[in-house]
Amino acid sequence: MSLPHAILTALLEKPSSGLELTRRFDRSIGYFWPATHQQIYRELAKLEQSGFIRPLPQQPSRGQKREYEVLPEGRAELTAWVARAEDPRAVRDPLLLRLRAAAVVGTQGLGDELERHLRLHERQLAEYLAIEERDFAPPVRSAEARLQHLVLRGGIDLERYWIAWLTEALPEFTDR
Repeated sequence: MSLPHAILTALLEKPSSGLELTRRFDRSIGYFWPATHQQIYRELAKLEQSGFIRPLPQQPSRGQKREYEVLPEGRAELTAWVARAEDPRAVRDPLLLRLRAAAVVGTQGLGDELERHLRLHERQLAEYLAIEERDFAPPVRSAEARLQHLVLRGGIDLERYWIAWLTEALPEFTDR
């Protein structure tokens, strides 16, 4: 149920058209809650039917994009969701399952895959650090910016974890 809440969050930050929203997802929210363009457009329709959002009034013109805004009912839903208790989710990473399977069928080719993952995590970390430097240079003043920075710091820490873990795991594949 989190995609509708991610969309409500993005629309409260800035009313947007579906296209603008998908672009913003690609640059921010999508780092930790990815969604396809089709999923976003489907959810916009459902949110509108539920009375949580509405298109902004506009002058009719050909090819003009519909911009959406959040209604009070949508803000109330998002507020209730933020306060709701939710247990942490188990990690479901295919790489971890593949390592477990390699224990019984052998590790052929898996070392290369771990090295590839290491490079991907190093690139993602570099991207997050560049975003941090660009968007959150001290002093970070507003409460909104501090919370957004906290989310980014979580992503940075996760990438550092994966880099450390993969670096520790790789010798298991090069020594054999």
